[in-house]
Amino acid sequence: MIDRLRNLSLATWMLIAILAGLALGFLAPDVARQTAIVSTIFLRLIKSIIAPVMFGVLVTAVTGAGTLRDIGRLGWKSVLYFESATSIALLIGWCAVAIAQPGRGVALPAQTAARADVPSFATVVERAFPSSIFDAMARGDVLEIVVFCLLFGLACHSVGAKARPVVAFAEAVGAIAFKYTSFVMYLAPFAVCAAMASTVADGGGDSLKALAKFVVVAWVAQILYMVVVLGGSLLAAGMPFGRFIDHARKPFLVAFATTSSAAALPQTLECLENMGIPKRIVGIVAPLSITFNMSGSSIHLAMCALFAAQAAGMHLPLSEQALILLTLKLTSKGVAGIPRANFVILTGLFAMFSLPLAVLPMLLGIDAVVDMIRTSVNVLGHCVAGPVIARWEGIRLKDEPAGITQPVAA
Repeated sequence: MIDRLRNLSLATWMLIAILAGLALGFLAPDVARQTAIVSTIFLRLIKSIIAPVMFGVLVTAVTGAGTLRDIGRLGWKSVLYFESATSIALLIGWCAVAIAQPGRGVALPAQTAARADVPSFATVVERAFPSSIFDAMARGDVLEIVVFCLLFGLACHSVGAKARPVVAFAEAVGAIAFKYTSFVMYLAPFAVCAAMASTVADGGGDSLKALAKFVVVAWVAQILYMVVVLGGSLLAAGMPFGRFIDHARKPFLVAFATTSSAAALPQTLECLENMGIPKRIVGIVAPLSITFNMSGSSIHLAMCALFAAQAAGMHLPLSEQALILLTLKLTSKGVAGIPRANFVILTGLFAMFSLPLAVLPMLLGIDAVVDMIRTSVNVLGHCVAGPVIARWEGIRLKDEPAGITQPVAA
């Protein structure tokens, strides 16, 4: 029995924690309200890892993606497509929550819903450039950290061989951050249980309905992106849908079952090659896509941010909405290998824009239900990128048998 409990996945423990939290909130609401300290400790630990994650992963990603100057036109086409796709994904996620408004039913403690004054657009832009990276890391200012890491990574790439020890150090920091986050996640079921218990104690069934509505809206938004954006991209690339589904079905199902883009990577590469994408394109598009083309995650990040604002009854002016989306766009790069990376990003974002951190453990509790479709859309986006970039390069894949397509002369 004990061995079986040890072998349960984190997602399973999350579901158990949700049920335990619901029972505690309904049966002992006074006790449930006192468990909030567990969620607070968990959030403090997550905040402590924001700076190491950003430095370790973004510096490594930028130095790797910095080879765009060497690969030339193909790399820039890929990044342009990825940035367009993820921008649309962010807008879809944001608009889905704006229309459905699932966060309106969440009850938050009065002190949680309180909000500090948010700086103006000009102030945020000015403060995005750090005067001291150590000060920015100490305060957990995610935008300052991202700007520094991007510039620092570009500088490392420009220096070349002399920067290799620094890049190796960044890679080591990223690996340590990965392990640190996995340790912190052992506390996640307890934090989820406490968050659910206090939420039910304060808001009763309305909060549960709000979270259930969020799950439904999340699935609808992801499916809408798949059909409209990814389907439209395939249509523009001249790739027959039947043939694409034939090849992409395997990586999609692996991602859906494992909720891991990394687990589906071998099948994704095989899918691209079987569609007849030349190896020179696969070798460039695939690694760039993993860094820049996380459309499913982009949808989820935008949804969570607006959901939190709705839960706290906040009115976000258009300028602040644009800033939040821009920050998400910058901070979501290169963190695909970090477990629960979306949660780490959101922690920094919420602190920056004074969004209620108490919402995060609640969202983490339902994350397992959303993660299946979110990861699948990420992987499907990688599969679609190959035909799109190949067509942009003048390579016709329509009705051609897999494996014989040859690139046209540039």
